[in-house]
Amino acid sequence: MPRLLLRTSCIGTIDAVLFDKDGTLSHSEPHLLSLARRRIDTAARLWRERCPEQSMEAQLRDGLRHAFGIIPEGLRPDGTIAVAARQDNLVSAATVFCLLGLSWPDALSLATASFDQVDISDNADNTPQTPSPLLPGAEDFLHQLGRQGVPAAVISNDTRTGIERFLAHHKLSTLFQQNWSADDSPRKPDPEAVARLCKRLSLDPANCALIGDAETDLQMAVDAGIGVVVGYRGGWSTHPRLPSARHVMDNWQELALEAAP
Repeated sequence: MPRLLLRTSCIGTIDAVLFDKDGTLSHSEPHLLSLARRRIDTAARLWRERCPEQSMEAQLRDGLRHAFGIIPEGLRPDGTIAVAARQDNLVSAATVFCLLGLSWPDALSLATASFDQVDISDNADNTPQTPSPLLPGAEDFLHQLGRQGVPAAVISNDTRTGIERFLAHHKLSTLFQQNWSADDSPRKPDPEAVARLCKRLSLDPANCALIGDAETDLQMAVDAGIGVVVGYRGGWSTHPRLPSARHVMDNWQELALEAAP
């Protein structure tokens, strides 16, 4: 098996590499921050239209900023918008509405309308949204895997369509053999998601590496028996805390693949 090198030291031999997408392969913070802010603005507008307590709008905005993980530096890398699926973010928003006095049905309806209206606005001109750019050095490492015949897979809480669009936009589709998305069950961070993805690859998790930027992903990898667990910290303005990472890197140039002797 090829050897995975971190800062020129071997950290394991591998049959495949599983990658998180947002914040690991893609520089997604600007897009996610914009998305969070547009959802907050839309929710505030709908709140003004539907709710008599307009004086609570400031509390609503503040609550949603906390729920989504917006901080002065940008986004919390462990916040809901950074690591969780759309449905999880919708439930977070609905919970904020509940805390401000709405019933759960009304809160869920308002959150759903807010998210849907942002989606409709984004798609209004029928122009596909440009996927986030790759993080520097990621493409070089992926091509190293391809040259040595090491399978790669994405495990993400983005939709299957979102993952495929991202890979196609960056001309990486042929380098990835499988993916596990928010459309699959169970979703990450359930360790069974890793187990089933490895089964699709016909590989033992112990012989695979997983690279991610979220503590939930890395703990998932450990629980699933992944052999090499690598935390990536270079995708966010604020470095994430990754206590479950067995190895940590800040840029893709630190990682390399070496053919088996």
